[in-house]
Parts: sequence; structure tokens; C-alpha cells
Amino acid sequence: MKIRNEKGFTLIELLIVVAIIGIIAAIAVPGLLRARMSGNEASAIGSLRAINSGEAAYSSSCASGGYAQTLADLYKAPATGSGFISPDLSTSPTTTKSGYKVTLAVATSPAAVKVVDAANTCNTSTGDAMSGYFAHADPVTAGGTGTRYFGTDQRGTIFQDTAAALAEPLLAAGTVQPVQ
Repeated sequence: MKIRNEKGFTLIELLIVVAIIGIIAAIAVPGLLRARMSGNEASAIGSLRAINSGEAAYSSSCASGGYAQTLADLYKAPATGSGFISPDLSTSPTTTKSGYKVTLAVATSPAAVKVVDAANTCNTSTGDAMSGYFAHADPVTAGGTGTRYFGTDQRGTIFQDTAAALAEPLLAAGTVQPVQ
């Protein structure tokens, strides 16, 4: 009788390994997706904080107390120095960053009024400097890239809502709450 000396795995052993890998993947993937959404939401909050900081700098040094109407105006550099926000937010009227659509517009409730003509701002903005602004960040795919909607205005407080996109005026009521 001849003894076979073959090395390798049997089909049953390979199926068991594949099943174990499948079980581990089924446990890990939802956690990874939640972590990705959490990262996207943190990025959206960071973008709105950058807009608040940029608007404050623009208002105090460039527009005599007025605020930029668009992300492009906020990004546009004055004669000396650099723009007021980073290039990743410079697209107008909306930029998509980390699974969120970030938008900056003139405040409508209460309605903003013109403070300084565009030609008289330090960076010759395309739009007049206004008395208020409204910025919001909405997930590109609700429940996929993020579960919360964010918004801010000239007060600098960032609000969140888990039910729907934020609208003006930003008030803490119902599901709308300030971000802690």
C-alpha cells in the first residue's frame, strides 16, 4: 500500500475559513460605516466653524462689519494676504466635502441689508457685504454619508437637526439643538 504525502487544505477547511471571514466582516462593516459617518459629520462641523471664523475676519478687516455672500467671495484674497477660508471650501454656491454639501448664502430671516458695496471691500468681492449670512451643511446621502444636518449664522453658534435640513431662523426647538 502506498501512502500519499500531499500537502494543502481540504475543501471543508477552506469553506470553514471563508465562513469565519464572512462572520467577522458582517460584524465589522456596520461599525466602519458608522465611524465613516461620524467622521463626515465632524468634517461638516469643522467646515462651518471655518466659515464662521472666515466671516468674522472678513467682517472686521475687509467689509466694515458686513459679511460675504458666497464661499468664493470669502475665499478671494485681498491685495495683501490670503483668503479667509481654505481652498477646499472655495466653490460657490455649494461645495461638497467629506459627504456633505456646504452652502453659504445671505441671511433671509431676518433679511440682511447691504453694509458695504462690493467694490469697497478689501478683496473687491463679487457681491455686496451684507448684515447677515446663513451657512448650512447637508449630507449628500441622508443616512449614508451622515445623519445630521448642520447650520450656522452670524451669531457663530452651530445648530444640528436629525430630522431635516435646517432653515432660517436658527432657533433651538424640537429636534434643532446647538452642537456641543
